Amino acid sequence: MRAVRTKMTILPAMDDVAAMLGFVDQQKEVKRGPFGCHGYCMSGPYALAAAARYPERIAAAASFYGTWLVSEAEESPHLSLSKVQGELYIACAEHDNLAPLPMVEELRTLFGRAGTAGEIELYPGVHHGFAFPQRWCYDKPAAERHWERLIALYRQRLG
Repeated sequence: MRAVRTKMTILPAMDDVAAMLGFVDQQKEVKRGPFGCHGYCMSGPYALAAAARYPERIAAAASFYGTWLVSEAEESPHLSLSKVQGELYIACAEHDNLAPLPMVEELRTLFGRAGTAGEIELYPGVHHGFAFPQRWCYDKPAAERHWERLIALYRQRLG
């Protein structure tokens, strides 16, 4: 996955988001209104970057144990928090080498400075990947909480 991740950067992922939004806009069956997006692991930064890149379209975005949320990437989520007009929910695992606690604290500080609506929540005692039942680190209470938080965010922001 890391080999894939190094080639799959935020900029081309945002081109894909633009294409998806354009496609959806052409569908008669789709209800018009704000969008939500969420990502896990390597797609967590994409969800946050999409909320910043398309603030007029994405009203809710969530990242679950997102990797490299503070990085040198051109559109690293930490650089564009102030562009988000919607609400963000960022869930971090206490034990995560791809999003270590010092990075989480730096992100929390930047989040507050940017005045971004939403929350960064640390899930104590869990490991990266806690939401997937097939993973060794699956944690049922944390997985259930992540669904509760995501659904609440979408209900509040998307109706």
